[in-house]
Amino acid sequence: MTLLLLAIAPIFIIIIYIYTRDLYEKEPKKLLAISFLLGAIVSIIITSILYYFFNIYLPLTDGLSIIQQFIQAFFVVGLTEEFSKYIIVRYYAQKKVDFNEPFDGIVYAVMVSMGFAATENIFYVLEGGYQTAILRAFTAVPAHATFGILMGYFMGTAKFAKNRIILNLIGLLLAVIFHGAYDFFLFIDFIPGIWIGAFISLFIGIVLSRKAIKRHQNNSVFK
Repeated sequence: MTLLLLAIAPIFIIIIYIYTRDLYEKEPKKLLAISFLLGAIVSIIITSILYYFFNIYLPLTDGLSIIQQFIQAFFVVGLTEEFSKYIIVRYYAQKKVDFNEPFDGIVYAVMVSMGFAATENIFYVLEGGYQTAILRAFTAVPAHATFGILMGYFMGTAKFAKNRIILNLIGLLLAVIFHGAYDFFLFIDFIPGIWIGAFISLFIGIVLSRKAIKRHQNNSVFK
């Protein structure tokens, strides 16, 4: 039970933080809960199916080279996981009437991302124990949040713009780039000290996420 609480605690800390950043027009709790559950269940299922097809059509051997690790990080993991979140935001949340200002893109994308991160984190923590729980609370979980914020920033803008398709895809691409970069530096840990690149990527993601939140807050139609 303690491990389970440690696994989900950082998830809900981030959810509460993002919810409180929605300063002018809160989203319905029901839609937020559904978005979270879709991320926790449907997004995981989609990711698992895509992983299965990648294993068939793009099998990667043991002892991966740097190029193979790049493919693994950006395409197998980054693109697969972020796409599974993207389609939920795109085809569920973005279509809702309550999605009525750009900041809502951040809110819903983070809810879906935190749903995904919750399921993933529970598996990792129950297997790895307390040390894994503490480490992921300050690395993987906030990383998923930044991927969601960066994606949501553009998807929030997209709903109210003429070039919706392009902006939506930019959001997906940015999330994939940051997700891929974070994982890539961790995957090539056979290069001494290279893992610090993951934390640099995370730091840049956090800085950009704070700016994205502030910009949509300042541009709120309900301000």
